[in-house]
Amino acid sequence: MELTTLDTIKNIMPHTTTSTPEIIVRVATDDDIVFVQTILDTIEAAAKVRGTGIAKRTPDYIELKMKEGKAIIATVDGEFAGFCYIESWGNKQFVANSGLIVVEKFREHGLAKRIKRTAFALARTMFPDAKVFGLTSGAAVMKINSELGYVPVTFAQLTDDEAFWRGCQGCVNYDILQRTDRRYCICTAMLFDPAKHKEKKEVKEIMKELKKNIKKK
Repeated sequence: MELTTLDTIKNIMPHTTTSTPEIIVRVATDDDIVFVQTILDTIEAAAKVRGTGIAKRTPDYIELKMKEGKAIIATVDGEFAGFCYIESWGNKQFVANSGLIVVEKFREHGLAKRIKRTAFALARTMFPDAKVFGLTSGAAVMKINSELGYVPVTFAQLTDDEAFWRGCQGCVNYDILQRTDRRYCICTAMLFDPAKHKEKKEVKEIMKELKKNIKKK
């Protein structure tokens, strides 16, 4: 069961003794724009701690993803806990989940997996024919991707959309990508091809709910 247990919540929020706040993972809306700067600061801080690169995004870009319904946010009693967004590339032939982050005090409880799975389901719902891909240097994200059905691939199998690759310019390892003619870098390329792979049961359930909400709109 994914809902956070009482003991877990006590560790996260030591002063909470009378209630068990639920970690909500959902599609972001205009109301979440207030969290944009917090999201960007959290992403940047995490990248510095890991010593790895990250594709930098502007506040306007993250705000746009929220307005487009292409972002997933996690909150606990109205407090920001985690985030991820999706973007299509190459004339919607590819879609990527990016910017995955979980606030430090909410880590180690499976929240990153929940956010990533929901973002993946959103990508599959909005772009059903697109290949879903990602670049990551983190072992935890690679594990989550593998569980979702991604497989490691060469960079040549990813989108050739120049706009996507320009996003790597803010990464400290960008020079490696340039020197290798974009054949490889520190990150591992992973891909889910809907023509070859099938979604897990839990992903299909999320997709079903997302489709209902889209129809309501």
